[in-house]
Amino acid sequence: MIDDLPSLMYLLAHDDAAQAPYDRPRTQLLVRAAALIDLASRGRLGEEGGRVTVSGTEPTGDPVLDGVLREAAAGAHGWRHLMRSDRKRTLTEVENRLAGAGLLTVKEPRTPFGTRRLTVTDRAAPAALRARVSATLHGTGPVGEIPVADAALLALAAAGGVRAVVSRQDHKTCRARIDACTGRLAALAPGLEKAVRALPTTMIAAQGGMGGS
Repeated sequence: MIDDLPSLMYLLAHDDAAQAPYDRPRTQLLVRAAALIDLASRGRLGEEGGRVTVSGTEPTGDPVLDGVLREAAAGAHGWRHLMRSDRKRTLTEVENRLAGAGLLTVKEPRTPFGTRRLTVTDRAAPAALRARVSATLHGTGPVGEIPVADAALLALAAAGGVRAVVSRQDHKTCRARIDACTGRLAALAPGLEKAVRALPTTMIAAQGGMGGS
């Protein structure tokens, strides 16, 4: 079973009708951010003086995470830089990994200007995942007891405007809970929490202005 954060974030952002992520440029950043959070939760990434630090040299066993880990080790960068770096490649690698696991079918474009068609093989999987994140969003229990992975998925879905998960109304009525879940990331690294909170601005800057917020 694949349960790494980048793959889960991808499934949350997948649009069955479009046979693609709901918004590919945004999803690139969300998946990349999910990889950084995953690595931080494993104790492989930390922070010192506002820069990302790497602990250990052994591979994680996850090719997507290992690729991000190598990039983090290659230079002293901040969280936002690493979220933007190689985000297109990371998204494609996640798609290929899900396809290799039989969770996604990929139909390559016939022309250089075409787009990949991506179909989730079991629609119950993203539906169950959305229900899980919805339970986090609308729950009444202490936020401190929510698994970090679930808090992170909610924070990312909200920051990325994934309306199938966090509607505009949810943003208004559940603002405090979203904020508290995002705040859970500070325990991993203060700069990581700030970078996730800044994702809406990062998305606009990275694309030179985009709609869909």
